Amino acid sequence: MIKLREVKNKKDLKSFIHLPFSVHKDHKEWLPPLIADEWKVFDKTKNHSFEHCDTILLLAEENQKVVGRIMGIINHKYNKGNNENNVRFCFAECYEDAQVYNTLIQSVEDWGKKKGMDNMVGPIGFSDKDPQGYLIEGFDDPMSVMVTNSSFKYMVDFTQQNGFKKKLDLFQYRTTIPKEIPTFYKLVAERLLKKGFKLIEFKKTKEVRPYVKPVFDLINDSYKDIYGFAPLLERESKEFSERFLPLLKPEYIKAVLDQEDNLVAFVIAMPDISEGFRKANGKLFPFGFIHLLRSFKTATQLNLLLGSVKESFRNSGIDALLAVGLFESAKKGNLEILDSHVIMEENTKMRALMERLDATVYKKYRIFEKEL
Repeated sequence: MIKLREVKNKKDLKSFIHLPFSVHKDHKEWLPPLIADEWKVFDKTKNHSFEHCDTILLLAEENQKVVGRIMGIINHKYNKGNNENNVRFCFAECYEDAQVYNTLIQSVEDWGKKKGMDNMVGPIGFSDKDPQGYLIEGFDDPMSVMVTNSSFKYMVDFTQQNGFKKKLDLFQYRTTIPKEIPTFYKLVAERLLKKGFKLIEFKKTKEVRPYVKPVFDLINDSYKDIYGFAPLLERESKEFSERFLPLLKPEYIKAVLDQEDNLVAFVIAMPDISEGFRKANGKLFPFGFIHLLRSFKTATQLNLLLGSVKESFRNSGIDALLAVGLFESAKKGNLEILDSHVIMEENTKMRALMERLDATVYKKYRIFEKEL
């Protein structure tokens, strides 16, 4: 018999955080998260996204063993700003057992109904910066990017069996980094530099910190029409940057300033250190950090993580200026492959940019929806 219980204490939260390591034990394509980071994500005192959301974390138990988990989120700030009345489900994990999955998903449905919600969407977390969508294509290719959802095919099947339909798809592209930067990119970049735009490059993390707030201000402005995104408060931006900045290499962060030294564009990328994450298996200590450091030295792929161009400067060629800077750094780092991270299917401009680089889609994810 399957029993559900709400996560109410540290012991339950530990079970919630550690369950994926059991579910994906023999899943070679899975990319383990850092356990210390997961404690921050699910800690209401450290993740201020909880302040404007109703949440529920549930564990499924069978024969006194934890066999499933799920989180429900009602993001009031997003719902109000987008005239929606949705409950989200996310961070769902279970073994291949439809009864367990059904019990979990239906519990979040019931919770959402009691809260007066009209629709249910997911997988999607607090924002689009959390893992979103179930994998629908590319199951045999190992995950190489953090905050992507390395799910089994049966999760899609179970979701559809519960009456969920496609909301939208996300594409992940891969391409070869050109050994010689295309002439067109060079010419556009040179033209912009002559006009007074500045490409800012970094050598040390401390040089990046003054740009954190301007970057997140630009994100809040330019991401407003992206599905699932809610503007980040300053302290949420700080939390997000503190989670990921220590893992980034400054030379793969680029920014563009206009003639008045205002930030108008940026891109953040990092070498693929997924092999280090797999060997660390969620733990930085005592030896996990060594695996991550070694992965930086052996990486051959560059993963895009975040990027944006101020709306009034789009179609000006600033993306070419960022690309030239990024490709030059990639060449110095002996990186050969570029991964786009996930791009929503409706983001035709970004998809066109990747396709101009002869990139091909190698993974697809799907966010589902259901009327309650």
